[in-house]
Amino acid sequence: MMPQLFTVLVRRPEHRPIRIWVPVLPVALVFSPLLVLAALVAVVACVIYRISVPLAFSSGWRFFCALSGTRVDVHEGRSTVLVSIR
Repeated sequence: MMPQLFTVLVRRPEHRPIRIWVPVLPVALVFSPLLVLAALVAVVACVIYRISVPLAFSSGWRFFCALSGTRVDVHEGRSTVLVSIR
């Protein structure tokens, strides 16, 4: 199942935490013209490097669907960024 929501939490010292929820499907629909262009570039790259186009796209889709449940924490100094994919 593809991820539905990206949650970003930014904690900074002496400031309130900032939490942002990003739904995946509406963002993908807004950026669909760029996604079509990126797909065309990927097809050209696959042809140049002699990679199977269906195999490359199916591997990319499987990787994207496997992102559900991923959590990334970044600590830099006293600031923290947490990205959660559901």
